[in-house]
Amino acid sequence: MTNFHLAQVNIGRIVGPLDGPEMADFVAQLPEINALADHAPGFVWRMVDDEGQDSTGLRPDGADDLLLINCSVWESVRALKDFTYRSDHLRVLSRRREWFTKMSEHHQALWWVPAGHRPTADEAMERVAVLREHGDGPLAFTFRDPYPAPTADVPAPTTAVASATA
Repeated sequence: MTNFHLAQVNIGRIVGPLDGPEMADFVAQLPEINALADHAPGFVWRMVDDEGQDSTGLRPDGADDLLLINCSVWESVRALKDFTYRSDHLRVLSRRREWFTKMSEHHQALWWVPAGHRPTADEAMERVAVLREHGDGPLAFTFRDPYPAPTADVPAPTTAVASATA
């Protein structure tokens, strides 16, 4: 057991409005996939909007109505990886190009948070920005180059901006 959990964020630009025909199949699968995550081994928490079902009502970039955010917290890299690539989530993930435009920059980030911490959308977007600017590191990383959880004598930075500029 660790005093840290793994936070993840992924952002994506949808191909059309959520209530449009291009997104209908994606939206229809959200309750099933969110329930799958909620009951997955190692799942801790996921971000939801004011409606409380998912995060599709959040807009992490006020200037972009088509940019969505998904953020969650897991007990470990392994737990998140198992959910992402070894569960029914993979069925939906494999169809992402039907619903999301390909982004040229990093659109996902992982980072360690103290157990009990719930990232905000702003914090999550900061981690994506850190990864885009600095690449993989202890402040933000990817599945390809995961960083170990902090230890009691080396705590995790609480914000990417403060840590990146310190």
